[in-house]
Amino acid sequence: MTQRFIEFVMMQAQQAAMFLGRIPNPQTGKPEVNLPVARMFIDQLEMVREKTRGNLSAEETEILTRVLADLQLAFVQSSGGESAPELNEEEASEPAAPEAAQAPAAEAKAEAPAAPVEEESKKKFTKSYGS
Repeated sequence: MTQRFIEFVMMQAQQAAMFLGRIPNPQTGKPEVNLPVARMFIDQLEMVREKTRGNLSAEETEILTRVLADLQLAFVQSSGGESAPELNEEEASEPAAPEAAQAPAAEAKAEAPAAPVEEESKKKFTKSYGS
């Protein structure tokens, strides 16, 4: 089962990498950037990590953690200057930087008061890649 889990994680990671423009689309042979779809695959892997916490072997945990860190960094680099529909203002305005440097700034900005509609939106759709 460990091998199947790792294969699953790697397939999800390949899909995310393809939509981050890191792997050419097999149908067109050209890199394709689709940040909302890439974000969906990254969020799915994050969900798997949260739902399986404490139930994975050390090898599975290490691979999942490493893959997520790589994809999150690639996402930040790919989204530098671009604004995806799902990104809130704080995420869209952040410069491309290593994940560790970005997490405290994003958390600090998230505490700032916002309009009620934006607050509701943030509660449902904002995703922080910090651990």
